[in-house]
Amino acid sequence: MEPVLQIALDFVTLNRAIKMADESVAGGVDWLEAGTPLIKSEGLDAVRELRKRFPNHIIVADMKIMDAGRIEAEAAAKAGANIVGVLGVASDATIEECIEAGKNYGFKVIVDMIGVSDVAKRARQVEELGADYVGIHIAIDEQMEGVSPFDKLKEVAQAVNIPIAVAGGINSENVVDAINAGASIIVVGGAITKSPDAKLATENIKKAMITRQKVETKYFKRVTGEEIRKILYEVSTANISDVMHRTRELEDIHSVVPNTKLVGKAVTVRTYPGDWSKPVLAIDEAQEGDVIVIDAQGKGPAVWGEQATRSCLQKKLAGVVINGGIRDVAEIRKLGFPAFSKLIMPSAGEPRGWGEIGVPIKIGDIVIETGDWIVGDDDGVMVIPKDEAVEIANRAMSWKEKENREIKEIEEGSTLGKISEIIRWEKQK
Repeated sequence: MEPVLQIALDFVTLNRAIKMADESVAGGVDWLEAGTPLIKSEGLDAVRELRKRFPNHIIVADMKIMDAGRIEAEAAAKAGANIVGVLGVASDATIEECIEAGKNYGFKVIVDMIGVSDVAKRARQVEELGADYVGIHIAIDEQMEGVSPFDKLKEVAQAVNIPIAVAGGINSENVVDAINAGASIIVVGGAITKSPDAKLATENIKKAMITRQKVETKYFKRVTGEEIRKILYEVSTANISDVMHRTRELEDIHSVVPNTKLVGKAVTVRTYPGDWSKPVLAIDEAQEGDVIVIDAQGKGPAVWGEQATRSCLQKKLAGVVINGGIRDVAEIRKLGFPAFSKLIMPSAGEPRGWGEIGVPIKIGDIVIETGDWIVGDDDGVMVIPKDEAVEIANRAMSWKEKENREIKEIEEGSTLGKISEIIRWEKQK
C-alpha cells in the first residue's frame, strides 16, 4: 500500500473542522478523520457532513469503540464512514462484532493500539481476527512527555502484514522516519490543524512523503531534556499558566526591565529582608543559564542592585527573581538584565550572612526548589517543577500552536466568540 496522509480533525466544533478539512484537501490530504473529540461533541452528524462535502474522500470515524461493537460501528458506517476505529484493548468479541458488521455494511475496521501493553502481540491477534488495519497511536498526553511512536511502529511492522497507521506527533520532519519504520497511513493532527496555513502544512508533509526528504518545521515538535529551554523561550507565561490550570504563578512579582524574557533553572536563596550576603554568594554558586530566586519575605530593604546584576552578566546567568526589594533599577534597565521583583526602593540593607542557599523556599503559596524551571516575561513569573518540566514545556508549545491558528482565523474576519462558539460551551447550571 502506498503511503496515504490522513488528517485527524480533533475539534469540538463542526464549523472549524469543516474549514480545516477544506484547507487540508486543497493541500492534498488523502483521508479525512472525524476525530474522537469531534464525534463526542457533534455526534455522527460530523461524519455525515464530511461525507456530504467530500464524497470522493475516504472518511475515517475515530470511534474508539470499547463495547457494543456492532451497534456503534454500523451507526458510523451508515453516517458515511469508510473506516471505523475500535480499540485494541476491547475484547475479542467486540472487535469481531465490528469486523462482521464491516463485512455486512461494506466498511473497513482499524484497531487502535492506544493503551495496549504488548502491541506486537495484540496486533497479530487482531490481524487473525480479520482487522483491515492496525493503528499505532501515541496519546496526546504521552506526546507531551516526549514519547515517540517509532519503536512500537517498527515492532508491529515486523509482526503483521496488514497496513499500519501511525499517529502521535507526526510532522514534516519526522514523517519520513514514520514511513521508513513501516507506516502506510500517516495520521497527522496538530502539525496541520494548528498551522496558520493548513494548506501549506499539508503540502509540506505530502512533499516529504513523496520525496522521502524531510521538510523543516519550527513548530509541532516535542522535546526532552535541555531542549526544553528553547521551547520555554518560545512560549509565554500565559501559555504556561493555561496548561498548568492557572497555578504556580508568583503573585505580586513583576518585571523590572520591560520586554525581557527569563528562562532557567532556579538557584534558591532564603535571606532576611535587606541582607544581601547570600544572594551575592549564590551568584558564584550558580551555573550559566541559571536563575537566582530570592525569598526576602517580601519586604525591604533591597537585597539586589547594579553590582549584583553586573556579576550575573559576567557569569551568564539568565536572571533574578526577588520576593523582596531591588534598587539601581535605571542602571539594570540599561543593562537589559531580566530582573523581577516585588518591591523597588533606593535603600539596601547590610550583608549579615543570615539565610541559606539551595534550600526549598516558599513565595506566597508556591514552593520552589533548586532545579525547578523559572519563566518570566512582562505578564509575570511562572514556576515549573523540575519533574514536570518536559511535559509542561511541550504542552505550552502545543497551546501556543493552537492559539496561532485561532489568531489566523480572527485575522481572516472571525472573532474569538465565533471560533470557540463560546455561548454553546458555557458551563450549564
